[in-house]
Amino acid sequence: MNAHALARHAALLVCLGLLLSVARGRLVSTTAMAQDTDSNTISRPSDEAGPQPFAGSDEAARQADEDLAAEPTRDPSGAATAAAPKEEAQINVLLLLFKGGYLMWPIVAMSLLVVTFGVERFLGLRRAKVIPPELVTGLGRLAAAPGGFDPRRAYQFCRQYPSTAATVIRAMLLKVGRPHAELENAVAEANQREAARLYTNVRWLSLAAGVAPLLGLLGTVWGMIMAFFATANLPIGANKAEALAEGIYTALVTTFAGLAVAIPAAVLAHLFEGRIQTLFRELDETLLGLMPQLERFEGRLRVTADQPDGPAYQRADAAAQPRPAAPTALTPELGAAGRPPKSDYPTPK
Repeated sequence: MNAHALARHAALLVCLGLLLSVARGRLVSTTAMAQDTDSNTISRPSDEAGPQPFAGSDEAARQADEDLAAEPTRDPSGAATAAAPKEEAQINVLLLLFKGGYLMWPIVAMSLLVVTFGVERFLGLRRAKVIPPELVTGLGRLAAAPGGFDPRRAYQFCRQYPSTAATVIRAMLLKVGRPHAELENAVAEANQREAARLYTNVRWLSLAAGVAPLLGLLGTVWGMIMAFFATANLPIGANKAEALAEGIYTALVTTFAGLAVAIPAAVLAHLFEGRIQTLFRELDETLLGLMPQLERFEGRLRVTADQPDGPAYQRADAAAQPRPAAPTALTPELGAAGRPPKSDYPTPK
């Protein structure tokens, strides 16, 4: 083998050695880079690393979030403050009523008045107290009797069932035999008297409905004045907004209490007034049914006395007869007129 061939073979061997060394260096660097990438993937968070390389990463992340939430917060000065759960504020109604001030006492008195007269009128305006069904039924039987309507029996029947209707009907029976206009006047006057009596305690409810809101408004205005005065005189650095808010909601308690009393009072007064009007319309219908039964006695009967068992009636022609004069005793000393003779009169000097 000549020299030229040996030189070529040597050059080829050198080139192959260089190529192998370069390839080996690249393989080593690639392996190192792969190892670095794997280590970085394990240490990165889940949102940057893509798929999780191990199964417990979700539980670890959740535990880390809970630990961060449980750590105490720090204020700007650097002191640690624990995060405590905030309790929901509740209103103590009884305590607010006591904070309402002195004007709460008149409102409480109005509430007691509403309850008292509300119960009293509820019991007093029952049908059995105003127009008893037994009274109306009995008068209907008397009007349908074969012998005609008997005023004396009707009067006794009214005394058996004392009520508003019985009082009005008795006033009408006491005018039997009088002209029809006089009979109607007696009925109208008795109706007015009984209606005024039934309306007496309803007026107290109307009074409470009108006065209670005004008392509440007065208490609120006074409370607002005191709240603004206290806020204006707070020391420097105090929380004026909180103090003003507390004063305002305390001052509004009297208005709330006044409305709570006035609304039921107004409703009860309206209901009772309607009840009275309804009962008196029924009473008027009953009286209109009795009027024709009494017209036939006009000018024929007269009431002479109101006795315990009923009024005493007698015929008008008997009442019109003159009564005999009482006999006068005649004595020698007295004349026929029952006085001394003229000659015995003292003469003026």
